[in-house]
Amino acid sequence: MSQAREGACRCGQVRFRLTGAPLLTMACHCKGCQRMTAGPFSLSVLVTEDGFEVAAGEPVVGGAGSSDLDHYFCPRCMSWMFTRPKGIGPFVNVRTPLLDDPTGLDPFVETQTAEKLSWATTPAVESFERFPGPEDFGRLMAAFAERSHS
Repeated sequence: MSQAREGACRCGQVRFRLTGAPLLTMACHCKGCQRMTAGPFSLSVLVTEDGFEVAAGEPVVGGAGSSDLDHYFCPRCMSWMFTRPKGIGPFVNVRTPLLDDPTGLDPFVETQTAEKLSWATTPAVESFERFPGPEDFGRLMAAFAERSHS
């Protein structure tokens, strides 16, 4: 990515910056994401930990996370901003709609389609009934990079 992308929570108290190239874009249809977004799915862009920074404010861990995930929120407006997944590498999964300009970051992968609302559709190229396994991420990131460069 030649230029950084910036974003913020709803109230603007917490701002963040992506300086690394997106590795993967996703839509998750799980019930947890539906409830945390009050929508049919959550949208996210996966970046490396060193390609992400909180530029202003102090996000807090919240939500009904698990031992595999830490969800970060603005302490004031409670916007769900990003997630740090554990077990697949040093990555940050940033909520795409919070970027100031999310252009070109439509979902490449959709997950948890077993829980999706019957009418919810995305333009995703890859689809998984559950979450892809750690062994799938290398292939998915390579396919996403190839598509992004063409």
